[in-house]
Amino acid sequence: MSQDMEPAETESAGRRRDSAATRAALLAAAQELFAERGFERATVRDIASRAGVNQALLFRYFGSKDELFRAALTDRSHQLLTGGPAAELLGRLLERSLQPEIPPAQGYWLQAALRTSGDEGSEALRATLGEEYQRVLSGLTDAPDAELRAELVLAWVMGIGLMRSVHKRDPLVGADPVAVADLVLRAAQVLLERTDLKFPPS
Repeated sequence: MSQDMEPAETESAGRRRDSAATRAALLAAAQELFAERGFERATVRDIASRAGVNQALLFRYFGSKDELFRAALTDRSHQLLTGGPAAELLGRLLERSLQPEIPPAQGYWLQAALRTSGDEGSEALRATLGEEYQRVLSGLTDAPDAELRAELVLAWVMGIGLMRSVHKRDPLVGADPVAVADLVLRAAQVLLERTDLKFPPS
């Protein structure tokens, strides 16, 4: 009987692998296009086309464009939050923000939110940043106003991304990433004293 079950089990495992690969492809395509165009201009058709799948599969796996956007931001947020020690989180954010050679799908995922206006972007941004990032960053200080300090530093880093990647303001856009990161991390350490100054982070 076990031999009779093997083909079905193999087929089922293959379907699961295909489903995971399809979902991952859609997520990667969404992260690229949301970063490049923002929420409104990144169409479902274009995301599915870049992922190399039928548009119907996008709705099957994510339900709606709004949910796909939130999934894309949450995925990038999780990678940054769990990608190393908490003390290096700001360094990881800056590394994504300041390195122009990093492809959009692997780069500064906040760019997608910064290019997005409306309730969808605000809600997703609060969900992915507001609580998780504040919790991690506030743990880098023993000050009684730790949450406020974390919010201020996070707002600054987001502003850097906005000026550099969206508005492309000089001299920031042309500045040496290492020099920018050094200044930002040293200033952030005044508020969050356990911030690691190493850049790029390990």
